Amino acid sequence: MNICIVGAGAIGGYLGARLAHAGAEVTLVARGATLEALRSRGLTLIEAGGEVTVRPRIAASPTEAGAHDVVVLGVKAHQLAPLIGELPALFHSDTTVVPMQNGIPWWYFHGLAGPHEGRRVDAVDPGGAIGVAIPAKSVIGCVVYPACEIVAPGVIRHIEGNRFPLGELDGSLTPRVQAISALFAHAGLKAPVLEDIRSEIWLKLWGNLAFNPISALTRTTLDRICAEPGTRSLAAGMMQEAQQVAERLGASFRVSIERRIEGAAKVGAHRTSMLQDVEAGRQTEIEALVGAVIELARLTATPVPRIEAVYACTRLLAA
Repeated sequence: MNICIVGAGAIGGYLGARLAHAGAEVTLVARGATLEALRSRGLTLIEAGGEVTVRPRIAASPTEAGAHDVVVLGVKAHQLAPLIGELPALFHSDTTVVPMQNGIPWWYFHGLAGPHEGRRVDAVDPGGAIGVAIPAKSVIGCVVYPACEIVAPGVIRHIEGNRFPLGELDGSLTPRVQAISALFAHAGLKAPVLEDIRSEIWLKLWGNLAFNPISALTRTTLDRICAEPGTRSLAAGMMQEAQQVAERLGASFRVSIERRIEGAAKVGAHRTSMLQDVEAGRQTEIEALVGAVIELARLTATPVPRIEAVYACTRLLAA
């Protein structure tokens, strides 16, 4: 099984390094300074136990990379649309696609029985171009829990976590999802196969939709957001609103809001991905993390005033 990872940023680089170090056949698609760094110095992963440098195959484009058995989309949600014209070069008739974007995915309603089955999520796929380019039948859902950061092009620091839960969109247990789970496990990662991947998406999103924009607005790390009563209360209120939306769509939560906040606090002085993007002048994931939740709130007639207020402020910040 060969695997192509599109994007060698914090998560794509971490996953690529772990898989390549474990002996998997990995191709990384990168551009710019990262591409040059990977070709000249390899990919370096810094972890608590030390660091390792690997030299997977490197490609400057999906066309150069060619068709693969598994394609991991390691770019952020807003970076997918510009790539869709190139992605088909990575696919053969049985290619499995594993999107690793934060937030509500474009495929959310595909394979989900009910009144909204097949509905497009406009916030993350305006016009439906992504859904056309990547057939839903090829997709396996994935939730990304590791916290990592880019130290320099081609150098990734792992901060915390190693879980990548996986799940077919219709909840079935298939040989392909089991094979990818085993591949990740061989690399020392935890990749349980779940029957309800959407509930896991909401569990991760629960924190992201609150902590990411709050951190971007306040320039503050997770530990301080959770320790300050005002921001902790705001995060909890946003999470409560999101839970109501999720439950109206059939999702469930296996932990409490307080436990989820405590989990974030334990990560420590971590700068969220949105804070890192704002500081670097990059486009943020605001639509996938917050805008899509507001879209689903309106779909389910659920009031979300706190989420809407933080969304408005964060959009203005991004602008």
